[in-house]
Amino acid sequence: MKVLRKIIRIDEELCDGCGQCITGCAEGALQLVDGKARVVADRYCDGLGACIGECPTGALTIIEREADEFDEVAVEVLLSKTHATASRPAGGCPSAGLQMFSAPCACEKANLPSSQEAEVDSFLSHWPVQIRLVPPNAPFLHGADLLVVADCVPLAYPSIHKDFMKGRAVMMGCPKFDDAQSYIDKFAQICAQAGLKSITVLSMEVPCCSGLPMIVKKGLQISGVTTPLTEVIVSIKGKILEIKEG
Repeated sequence: MKVLRKIIRIDEELCDGCGQCITGCAEGALQLVDGKARVVADRYCDGLGACIGECPTGALTIIEREADEFDEVAVEVLLSKTHATASRPAGGCPSAGLQMFSAPCACEKANLPSSQEAEVDSFLSHWPVQIRLVPPNAPFLHGADLLVVADCVPLAYPSIHKDFMKGRAVMMGCPKFDDAQSYIDKFAQICAQAGLKSITVLSMEVPCCSGLPMIVKKGLQISGVTTPLTEVIVSIKGKILEIKEG
């Protein structure tokens, strides 16, 4: 049933697809579609405008128009489906599902069961992490120290979280099986617009991994931006073999 009520309006001309409004919408009413933020369906938007303050371009406003009534039950169903989808591997992880979070605080650690006290903290601060899924204008890339990781590294190097991921945005992929040119293009966009503080490329000693730092370097070169770059080579036994600056 349609009623006259307040609801979010998105100006497509102003929207740059950064995705920041998505993380500010607790109801999951917004998604990125073709590089623009969209309201999934009127019934998911409560019209309170919590997302407005997250938009850096002023593309979001509250207007009053006829729309489906806000449906809390439908929102719960949507959120449950979104969470279930986000837990699936590969194709089940939509690029629109941008999330930003932080490591457990001291209070949370203190309340952990004794069986978990020795577990290593996760320093992952955002989602997604696969290169092909991260949009170039993702908010967690802005002004970040970026860590680019070959897929196999976390299996060989168990201390990756505390040694490399802490305080960094992370993107990972495989230079052998993925589309190298699309990665070059993406890193060129990221380097040109994200204002990265630094880039660290973490790859394996195996020959196919050597393509990853080259991909990042080519993207950086195309962007025309100067960003400090560090290459770290890890052995298949999990040892750091070489660190190259610049």
